[in-house]
Amino acid sequence: MKKSIKLLFFLFLACILLVACSGGDSDTSSNKEDGSKDSKNSDDKIVLKFAAQNDNTPATQAAIDAFNESQEKYQVEWVEMTNDSAQMHDQLLTSLSSGSDEYDILSLDVVWAGEFAGAGYLEPIDVMMNEAGLNKDDFNAGSMASGNYKGKQYTLPFFPDLGLLYYRSDIVSDEDAEKLQNGNYTYEDLLAMSEKYMGEGGTTTGFVYQSGQYEGLTVNLTEFTNSFEDIQGGLETLYQFTKSNATPEDILTYTEGEAHTAFEQGLAVFERNWPYALGRITAQEDGVEISADQVGIAPLPNGGAVGGWLLGINSKSKNIEGAWEFVQFLAGPEGQKIMATKGGYLPGYNALLEDEEVVQSNALLASEAFQKALSTTIARPVSPEYSKISDSIQIATHKYLSTGEGLEDTVSQIEAAVNE
Repeated sequence: MKKSIKLLFFLFLACILLVACSGGDSDTSSNKEDGSKDSKNSDDKIVLKFAAQNDNTPATQAAIDAFNESQEKYQVEWVEMTNDSAQMHDQLLTSLSSGSDEYDILSLDVVWAGEFAGAGYLEPIDVMMNEAGLNKDDFNAGSMASGNYKGKQYTLPFFPDLGLLYYRSDIVSDEDAEKLQNGNYTYEDLLAMSEKYMGEGGTTTGFVYQSGQYEGLTVNLTEFTNSFEDIQGGLETLYQFTKSNATPEDILTYTEGEAHTAFEQGLAVFERNWPYALGRITAQEDGVEISADQVGIAPLPNGGAVGGWLLGINSKSKNIEGAWEFVQFLAGPEGQKIMATKGGYLPGYNALLEDEEVVQSNALLASEAFQKALSTTIARPVSPEYSKISDSIQIATHKYLSTGEGLEDTVSQIEAAVNE
């Protein structure tokens, strides 16, 4: 009798286990008879992880949503990173250096591309671009140059930033303003104008820019030397500005903050800065004493150094094909239009510069002078050792500008750093 009870108990237990392992009613299972999953179930899409900084506009999420809605095979999930550039760099570097595939697509500061490409962390995209019919000329020139390492392209633009010349349109003559807006002037011309107009309209100085010993000096030297094509000429010209009465006595301490403060308080006729500076004036931030209708913008003589962010693919991703689908979408006309119209970001896809909706989304884009500036951007050095190179450039340049001595040695040091 006891044996019969035990046998019945084990039979009952076996039935329970069999039902549990079968997953219940076959109608609720997403598996087909051949073991494959139902492609109509959105949960079955291949998930791609996009490591990108936080966005206080709806643009990034809207672009991701648009891509996901267009896809039957892939779904992008945004891994929101810190907006602290240095911390984000270190977080990405820790992951990539371990050979991790936790991120498929990467948002990269323009100066990181050479470092990550040189270390083998990024997948080259030249072949994929060719197969997709994409040309480098379709995209912002400076951004593309920033992502080109040893002849191979590793990135497409996410959103560019660039150096601009601001000037007091209520002070500068129409004739000189036209030269500025057309980009038909040199740094020597700018120095002459700075000296000419200084003191008018309540100003106390002619030109303010970034010349402290920090990254901003590397950026400005990039512009003065035309991306290091003429190092000696650029240094000599920058020294002329340093010693001129048309620049502040403490110009060698100036960062973006000091420059925009001097200009927006009505003290300077000309300012070199990024697009955000106009936003401060337009929004009448605290301390702003001039209005937007007193300000004109122009391209810099040799082109503005590009800033902003790029899109790259983790070379260890298990879904390179899918990552490329998202990169070309986000960097292409549809993704870039969403970023521009919903977030006010500058488009890195050149054809959108003539798109009416995009132009209306950003007051800067309505300016022909700004569009010229955006189409003539230049890149800082692209290298796996960018931080080291930039430090060398800053130290050598600042020392020369402080003393006016050792020009040849300074040129040699910068040449060695750039060619390292």
